[in-house]
Amino acid sequence: MKNGIRFMLNVALLCLPLIAHAQFGDFLKGVEENVPLLNSPTLNHEKIVSGLKEALHVGTDKAVALTGATDGYLKNEAIKILLPGKLQSMDKALRLAGFGPQVDELVVSMNRAAEQAAPLAKPIFQDAITKMSFEDAKKILNGGDTAATDYFQQQTRDQLATAFKPEVEKATNQVGVVSQYNELVGQYSSLPFMKSPSFDLNDYVVGKSLEGLFYTLGEEEKKIRTDPTARVTDLLKTVFAR
Repeated sequence: MKNGIRFMLNVALLCLPLIAHAQFGDFLKGVEENVPLLNSPTLNHEKIVSGLKEALHVGTDKAVALTGATDGYLKNEAIKILLPGKLQSMDKALRLAGFGPQVDELVVSMNRAAEQAAPLAKPIFQDAITKMSFEDAKKILNGGDTAATDYFQQQTRDQLATAFKPEVEKATNQVGVVSQYNELVGQYSSLPFMKSPSFDLNDYVVGKSLEGLFYTLGEEEKKIRTDPTARVTDLLKTVFAR
């Protein structure tokens, strides 16, 4: 079985220059038709895997850099952390009572906490890439536009959550998220007929931080797969040539 897989990939890699405009996944499906080209000098599967891992390093580094920058979450509407649905009634009531600026500051603080935690993902992603097997790489190459991101979700999400939690707690304390939240909850509870919801703000920020990180990683992966200008090294240009 292993030899069969190696044979098919070698054939695919040897024929890659002949399909510059074809999708790599589509080409693999028709690999048997190109067996006569087996002796053509070109890439080997080790180089393809190296190229994939290089792409993953580029993509994860970019995703971490984007989310970990100031305003990386706050000014990106796709991943900006807002008050959760269960607190929306509190949000509306506080704004009506004149506490809109405090609510806005709480939103800013949550996003700042996420931005401070994001760089912790870099070594975790790098470790997952190092441990990636040949079979993992094959599945990613044959997968959809976010196959690598899906792989990282499966392999690193729990570890990232564990790493992010203390950093988010530290950051939320530093930027005043918890005190701001508690103050707003107190203000809300003082309003007539209002009961404050029970909610773990730090867990919420961790969860939304990871959602934003993986969303950004998925966008970077799509660029590398489809946009030649995103392939910033010669190896990436060779391996992901269309």
